[in-house]
Amino acid sequence: MNKTKLTHAFEIRTVEVVGDSICVAQDDGQRLFEVLRDALSSGRQVWLSFSGVESLTTAFLNAAIGQLLRSFESDFLRDNLKFRDLTGEQLRLLREVIEKARLYFSDPERFEAARAQVLEA
Repeated sequence: MNKTKLTHAFEIRTVEVVGDSICVAQDDGQRLFEVLRDALSSGRQVWLSFSGVESLTTAFLNAAIGQLLRSFESDFLRDNLKFRDLTGEQLRLLREVIEKARLYFSDPERFEAARAQVLEA
């Protein structure tokens, strides 16, 4: 996990990676995750634009953004992944996904045990 603040910022446009203004599918989120992971791993600071995104779901954001917390520390992402062009509702969903991912990846065994317990009930 990298702690360094990166340089050479560039923009990734969500609609260009997904190829659509409807960002709801987990597979599309996975594609965006791979682009983001590769950019951050190669030493680039990223501005992620949601310009033109008409629909956005937590399933998409979990795949695209949430799992970045498995690969990178929170502080690293806070310094090197910036977001722009979000509506108020999109920003609310993004914050919700980031907070839940942060909690999950801080203690995944605890969350998996709780999930298994619920499924057994």
